Amino acid sequence: MPTPHSIDGLINKASLYLNEEQVARIKIASEFGALAHQGQTRKSGEEYIWHPIAVAEILAEIQLDQESLIAAILHDVIEDTPYSKQDIADRFGDSVAEIVDGVTKLGKLEFDNPQEAQAENFRKMILAMARDIRVILIKLGDRLHNMRTLGVMRPDKQRRIARETLDIFAPIAGRLGINAIRIELEDLGFKAMYPRRFAVLEAAVKKARGNRNEIVEQIRETIQNRLNQEEIPGKVFGREKHLYSLYKKMRNKRQHFSDILDIFAFRIIVNTADECYRTLGTMHSLYKFLPGRFKDYIGIPKSNGYQSLHTAVFGPYGVHLEVQIRTSAMQEVSEHGIAAHWQYKQDGSSSDKTPSHVDLRAQEWVKNLLEIQQSAGNSLDFLENVKIDLFPDVIYVFTPKGDIITLPKGATPVDFAYAVHTNIGHATVACRIDKQLVPLRTPLESGKTINIIKGKELQPNPAWLNFVTTAKARSQIRHYMKHQHSDEAIILGQKMLAKSLRNFNMAYEGLTQEIRHELIEVLKLEHWEQLLEDLGSGNRMAPLVAKQIHDAVLGADDEVNHKNIGSDTPLPISGTEGMVIHFANCCHPIPGDQIVGFISTEKGLVIHRSSCSNVKNIKNHPEKCLDVNWDKDAQGTYLAEIQLEAKNQRGTLATVANQIAKINTDIERVRSEDKDESYSLMHFVINVRDRVHLAQVMRSLKRLPIVEKIQRI
Repeated sequence: MPTPHSIDGLINKASLYLNEEQVARIKIASEFGALAHQGQTRKSGEEYIWHPIAVAEILAEIQLDQESLIAAILHDVIEDTPYSKQDIADRFGDSVAEIVDGVTKLGKLEFDNPQEAQAENFRKMILAMARDIRVILIKLGDRLHNMRTLGVMRPDKQRRIARETLDIFAPIAGRLGINAIRIELEDLGFKAMYPRRFAVLEAAVKKARGNRNEIVEQIRETIQNRLNQEEIPGKVFGREKHLYSLYKKMRNKRQHFSDILDIFAFRIIVNTADECYRTLGTMHSLYKFLPGRFKDYIGIPKSNGYQSLHTAVFGPYGVHLEVQIRTSAMQEVSEHGIAAHWQYKQDGSSSDKTPSHVDLRAQEWVKNLLEIQQSAGNSLDFLENVKIDLFPDVIYVFTPKGDIITLPKGATPVDFAYAVHTNIGHATVACRIDKQLVPLRTPLESGKTINIIKGKELQPNPAWLNFVTTAKARSQIRHYMKHQHSDEAIILGQKMLAKSLRNFNMAYEGLTQEIRHELIEVLKLEHWEQLLEDLGSGNRMAPLVAKQIHDAVLGADDEVNHKNIGSDTPLPISGTEGMVIHFANCCHPIPGDQIVGFISTEKGLVIHRSSCSNVKNIKNHPEKCLDVNWDKDAQGTYLAEIQLEAKNQRGTLATVANQIAKINTDIERVRSEDKDESYSLMHFVINVRDRVHLAQVMRSLKRLPIVEKIQRI
């Protein structure tokens, strides 16, 4: 059991803000934890109990409630000792037990791929956060103490843990506004990941510090004296950038260490927001303002609740000064984030149930992550999406009603639409920025008013994935496409199976529930639609499935009326099948062409022209071939490629392109090459409705005096 002096640090910090009864419960939890972990040691050889007590001490520094501290002390009890969740609930209450259980469920799963393990653990972390965000605060404390004691691990394991810390845990701490923990996690992760770079940078900072201290103190006194003259009760602090921040700035901006050290940073703490703005005016009257460097995070707080005024000025001695101005309450939020306004503080059931703006922003972020999690295909997709969200360089834009939407820098109108609501994103067709119509791929700028123009249908464009930047937009578009593909594959799979069954004198409509159930059991599928989707996606061959059904119903030896095999109507292609039918790029089939279908495991049903040179290879696999033809009501536009031999003179390409445009035909791609000194070969890939439309285009181009020959490729 821990001796009284061994938990003095925890008790002293907890006593600063908790009452005697609550501190007594923390002592009892420490004794119970020591009993539960008795005989267990860490890799360093010390008793295991000192790790959870150290975690609780970290959380006491940011003044978390007594339940969080008790849960931190007991966070490994369920996983590593004989005691159960119910044992903890009986001693310390259901709330503590739930938090401990939440932390326990973040334990490692077994994966062959370390990336999958990291991704799945992160997904579980988000789900636990949704139930009680104190789970992640304990996990952050746990990670911070592990990083402080990382030296006992093998170098390769140190680097793996450091990478995970820099990629996931430090950004989460930053996203929740807990900068005190974020900064230490980043520096410790930097030290473990790049020990030589850390040592060189640390030595350089120590060497430069002596020369800088005198300048910093002189500037600090000058600012402090000016505040006193203006009767603004504020305190001025010189501050150093932490090592990882310096390293990132040098790497990202490709700047030398001396260039970074030329920037001096100061923080001014005042009492009220009004005094913040008065102080800003004082700074700009004292030193010349650097244009474009002012940011008002008090009027528009950051997404994690951070508030401050940021400005940059030309200081004395030719140096630049970065200045942050905030109140003491804002400073508390900057250091401790969500913990600074924790609604469970003091007695675990605060009488003030109104969440702070920090709580609301944290809850909104977790809610957003849950939406991404639900629509992500797998854990790796989810982690990749959320990494985008964890590193925001943000902008602030307005809805037409004046509401502020926070987005990462580079976000587009489509990102904005999905940030407002998923269905608005799906229905987006156009956008106005400050009443001006703009392309949907336009990067947004802070302060603009965004008005999304919606269509009648929810139909996101897959091409949006090429330019959206937010995790929510990307995951929701993919989620919609996945479901659309699934629905279309089921419809196509049913058509393909019905066609193959007719070859066995059977009708799709005649398949009973018993037959369907028997088949999906044999194929080890969950439901009938999964089989149809596999057929439509090309993962199974319809003729083979049809034969399995025939053999199961009539017996393998029963004769089939072979006169009907292959004589049924080809599968009609209408052009509206969406993502489950692909038209081959090698021959660009269009309505009116003779066509053949080929089942591909990657693309589903691929349509070729019968005259395509690749069809010879396809016909070597008759089980993958499908008899298809064009539906008489085929719709949409299709790609066709034409080749022109034209006179080599100025403006030839523009003349041909202009003629194509006159026939209301879009050009998808174009390339040109010299045939000889007199003639050029031009290849155009254009959108046409059918062979008749293509013939019209070719006739129109043939009339041009500069066109010598034209043919379809």
